[in-house]
Amino acid sequence: MMRKGWLVWSLLFASASWAQDLRVLTWEEMIPPDAPPVKLITAPIHDLSKMADTLSVESAPAAHQLAPDAPVVKALDGQTVRLPGYIVPLEVSEEGRVTDFLLVPYFGACIHVPPPPPNQIVHVTSELGVKVDELYQPYWIEGPMQVKSTRTDLADAGYQMEADKILVYELPDQ
Repeated sequence: MMRKGWLVWSLLFASASWAQDLRVLTWEEMIPPDAPPVKLITAPIHDLSKMADTLSVESAPAAHQLAPDAPVVKALDGQTVRLPGYIVPLEVSEEGRVTDFLLVPYFGACIHVPPPPPNQIVHVTSELGVKVDELYQPYWIEGPMQVKSTRTDLADAGYQMEADKILVYELPDQ
């Protein structure tokens, strides 16, 4: 009986310890304090009066990434974080689940506006993936952060994560 009690206590302590190690990260914390400021373009830059059809948007030249050499916060490497953001799919499984994506701080980044700097993009992989019905739905991504750059067709990312959890965005308990 004593062993069962110890096991339960150990599991509770381990769970509480893990929860304490989970850091709710903000996008601002991913930029070093001494980094030069970058003005993000968070609104679409298309002239809607000239968009006769949706194909003209897709055939437009790719926008250049803002501050491609933006510095990252090396101290984030190895931390288990929870970060909110929007999913930009890179790979979708046969079951329709996004398993490889860029996580960005605002809707439309990398698609309809110039990509944010690499220190504002996380390249995320997930074994299970997530069904993304609406691209404007934000998500919480939890997992270990790596300070490691990745180059994709859409943008360069300054960080990587293997997602342990992907949850629909809700504000954390106050």
